[in-house]
Amino acid sequence: MRAMILAAGYGTRLWPLTVDRTKPAIPVLGRPLVGYVAEYLAGYGYTDVVVNLHHQPESVQNSLGDGSRFGVRLHYVFEPVILGTSGALDNARHLLEDGTFIVVNGKIITDINLDEALETHRRTNALATLVLQRNTARERFSIVETRDGLVTGFGGMPTPPSDNAGTIHRSAGEGHDDETHDDEAHDSDAHDADFHEVEARTVEARTVEARTSETSSGESRTVNEARLTIDDAPLMFTGIQILEPRIFDYIPRGVFSHSVTDVYLPAIAQGECIAAHVAGGTWRELSTIERYLEINLALLAAEGRDMLCGEGCAIAPSASVRQSILWDDVVVEAGASVSRSILADKVRVGAGEIIENAAVVRAELVRGEKPPPKALRGEFRGDNFVVPLPE
Repeated sequence: MRAMILAAGYGTRLWPLTVDRTKPAIPVLGRPLVGYVAEYLAGYGYTDVVVNLHHQPESVQNSLGDGSRFGVRLHYVFEPVILGTSGALDNARHLLEDGTFIVVNGKIITDINLDEALETHRRTNALATLVLQRNTARERFSIVETRDGLVTGFGGMPTPPSDNAGTIHRSAGEGHDDETHDDEAHDSDAHDADFHEVEARTVEARTVEARTSETSSGESRTVNEARLTIDDAPLMFTGIQILEPRIFDYIPRGVFSHSVTDVYLPAIAQGECIAAHVAGGTWRELSTIERYLEINLALLAAEGRDMLCGEGCAIAPSASVRQSILWDDVVVEAGASVSRSILADKVRVGAGEIIENAAVVRAELVRGEKPPPKALRGEFRGDNFVVPLPE
C-alpha cells in the first residue's frame, strides 16, 4: 500500500515561523515535523510515500531528501496552485489509484495503531475510513457524527461540560472549526476543516469523576450523574484516513476541492460506507505557535530538559535561557534573558535584552511582508521581529 503525506500548506497560524518554510518542515526537537510522519508510516510498512508540495516546497524536500533517512521512498508532487484537502489527492491520483492507500496530515506526531485502523477499513468494506479520537476536553473543534461505526455527518462545535450535572452538551449549529475555512484556500493541510487542534492526550478507557456533592450528613460522595466516561466525549478527526481508489469518483478533476463538502458528504448521500475508527494512543498536532512551544517543552520535559539548542548556537555564560526552543545558529549575548520562547534560525539576542513568551525571527525575513489574517501580530526590535504569545 502507498501512503500520502499532506505537506503543501502555508501554516498561517504558525507565521512568522513559517515565513521561510512550510509547516511540516518546522523542527521538533531538532527534526522536521514531517520526518516524524514519514517514520510513523515506515513503522507500519508504508515505505512508498507521496508528498504534496506548494508553499516553500524546497523546505520539505531539504528536510526529507529522498526519504531514506526516515525509512521511506518519496514521490514529490507539486501544486502550482493550492488544491485543497481532496484536490491534493486528485493531483496525485496517478500515484494512488492502483489500490488502497492511506493519507496522513503532515503536521502530527502520533502513535495511533494503523494496523487496527486498516482492520476496521477492511472489515467494513468501506470506501474511506476516518481515524477519530475523543475530544475529551470538548474544545472548539467540529464534531464528527457517527452511527453504528459509520460516519454520518459533520456537525458543529461541542460545548464544555455543564457545571450542574456533568451532562455532555453538543453545539446545535452546523459548520466546522471557525479557524479553518478561511485558511483552507491558503493551507491545504488544514485537514478537512482542521477538525483537531487539541494538545497531546493519551486516550485510555477511564472514568472521569466530574464533581462531588455533600450529603445531608455532610459526607462527601461522588455524584453518579456527573460521572463522565471517555466514551461520552464527541469525536474529532485525527488527520489520518484510509481510502479506496473509488474515492476518485467523488473528487472533482483539476480544481480546488474540500474533502468534507466536496467528497464525503456527497459520498454519504449516495449511500457509500465511510467508516469511523475510534483510536486510542497519543496524538499531537502543531498548528499554532503556542501549541508548538507547549508540545516541544512537554517533549523536552519527558527527557528531563527544559531547553533545546540547534546546531551552531552560541549562548554567553552570563546569559539565561530556559524553557525555550532555539533553532540553528542562534546567538544569545551576555546578560540577555530568554524564557518560554522560540528563536528561529540565525536570530541574535543582544546583550542585556529580554525575550519572554515570544516567537522571534530575523526582521529581514518579514520586512515588507503582509502577515496572514490568522497570524499573531508582532513588532520589529532592531534586527529581530518579535511576536508576543498569548498568556
